[in-house]
Amino acid sequence: MLNPNLKLNTKIFNEDVEQVPIRKGFGQGLVIAGEADKNVVALCADLTESTQIHLFKEKFPERFVQVGVAEQNLATVSSGMAAMGKIPFMSSYAMFSPGRNWEPIRTSICYNDRPVKIIGSHAGISVGPDGGTHQAIEDIAITRVIPNLDVISPCDALEAKRATIEIAKTKTPTYLRLAREKTPIITTEETPFKIGKSEIYWMPDIGIAQVGIIATGALLYRAIMVAKELEAEGIKIKVMNLATIKPIDIEAIITLAKETRAIVTIEEHQIAGGMGSAVAEVLAQNFPVPIEFIGVNDKFGQSGTPDELIEHYGMGKDAIKESVKKVLSRKN
Repeated sequence: MLNPNLKLNTKIFNEDVEQVPIRKGFGQGLVIAGEADKNVVALCADLTESTQIHLFKEKFPERFVQVGVAEQNLATVSSGMAAMGKIPFMSSYAMFSPGRNWEPIRTSICYNDRPVKIIGSHAGISVGPDGGTHQAIEDIAITRVIPNLDVISPCDALEAKRATIEIAKTKTPTYLRLAREKTPIITTEETPFKIGKSEIYWMPDIGIAQVGIIATGALLYRAIMVAKELEAEGIKIKVMNLATIKPIDIEAIITLAKETRAIVTIEEHQIAGGMGSAVAEVLAQNFPVPIEFIGVNDKFGQSGTPDELIEHYGMGKDAIKESVKKVLSRKN
């Protein structure tokens, strides 16, 4: 069942569940953050509407800077503005930022511990027809390794809005990872969000869960659907939303592993170096259990529809079910 304490969207299992691009929630949240703090400013690398930062530009034109197609400048100008007391939100496609401008983010922003908020839109393979060159499936790996940098991957537009509002209040460099496509609304305006804290979104009606699924980003929806379907087969599952990949919720991950003794991680990213790797690091040091990893397995993306690509790269519902049953067979 859906965790009743989190006030999740009870319409999630309906065929007509509302679907909204996750990036749209960022744009809405940034306007709210700008209204709350006049030091919030926005910068973009020529992709204002695509990244939804145009909503802030329209509301606060005097606090918006169009850097143009110059992602390295985007990072260094943002760092300079942060040094002068501003709270910069810099947006582009994730493949370009943090992809193309990784070193300026590392050195100009994070080495100096500037509170710049790096917004990477169009992450994952679900950008579809844009093809492999524009599909950022390495961005979690290259950001979570940088000291001082928080990494957040919201599951839907409402969580993206709440995350945007919250990171505007911190003094920490932050990477916010956003998907392009419309995604089912899982949460509500009342669902809690706290940086560094995970939440259990699905749990058995009764009894102890046999497998723990840890998901991040848009694939959380598929994880919940699978958990519901497998419950009908007698397999009890807990599904964790790990929206904050760094700082990671060590205590909650260990608690889930101790209960279930088997973990499946799910992310729209390379398996190597991603959220699943971060979870494995926690468990290897604290409570080793069998783990299966759902993600892209050492391949580049390609053109196709989002659903085609999710299935092709083994991140669909059938692949998740197979991994759950495989990790169950490895227990004990």
